[in-house]
Amino acid sequence: MSTTDTAGGTTDIADTAHASRPRVAGDREVEILEAAIDVLRDAGYDRLTFDAVASAARASKATLYRRWPHKRDLVIDAVGLFIGCPAEQDPDTGSLRGDLLAQACADGGLDDEVVIGTWGALLPVIHREPELARGIHERFLAPKIEATRTIFEHARQRGEIGADADLDTLLMILPSLSIHEALLSGHLPGPHRIAEFVDSVVLPACAATLASAPSTR
Repeated sequence: MSTTDTAGGTTDIADTAHASRPRVAGDREVEILEAAIDVLRDAGYDRLTFDAVASAARASKATLYRRWPHKRDLVIDAVGLFIGCPAEQDPDTGSLRGDLLAQACADGGLDDEVVIGTWGALLPVIHREPELARGIHERFLAPKIEATRTIFEHARQRGEIGADADLDTLLMILPSLSIHEALLSGHLPGPHRIAEFVDSVVLPACAATLASAPSTR
């Protein structure tokens, strides 16, 4: 699959490199990737080593090196485990509020301890690891952003958001608040807190796009 980068090019080379690396047998590879997520959450990216992952997965370090030339490749593949999770599906409840809460509180959503812990471990380093940042965006962020964009586009069609509203900004409000609070407090926001964010911040921001829309009369 080819995706467009910020410079207007494609990432076919990265996809080809990923596909051409030797595989580890199915379930065993998943076990290694899950172990990598555990080590990443516990130790952080800088202290994640192949020795630690191999020990956690009860695998040989040679197996890891054959499959993943650099630890960033291992981490990028590991976050790929979250692809296709329920939080990336369109709940289609009939309202923006219902859709946002259903998505945020599903497996892989904003109250998922594994996802938030993984993202918290990656935030301090992606600004200085361009290849890691690019891979995480493609494998972790882009599917979630597109799923949320679908929710907001449906809300706009229902008239809950102004026709000219900046969806790129609106769709980032809830994850930004939730992740920021989780990292500062050390606790997941939970369904009740997420509902407070939706009701007190996201929905008023969306309503403001209707109030500011030019009159068609």
